[in-house]
Amino acid sequence: MLRSQHPRGVEQEVFAFLLVHHALRDLMHRTALRDGHDPDRIPFTRTLRIVRRHVTGQAALSPLPTRPGHHPEHA
Repeated sequence: MLRSQHPRGVEQEVFAFLLVHHALRDLMHRTALRDGHDPDRIPFTRTLRIVRRHVTGQAALSPLPTRPGHHPEHA
């Protein structure tokens, strides 16, 4: 489900989903080739769950401001 209510935001979200999909497929392909397996035999949903667990485990890290003087909590 897309969260944005504006066309530019929807476009950005779609591109983000496509980039994540491509990155996961690339990870799956490289891992399969490294281990001598067929890349088509690695389940996408399982890979997605593993990556989500790993990434959300690091969610406690707070990103740095993108520019000096910028405070995201005041945005």
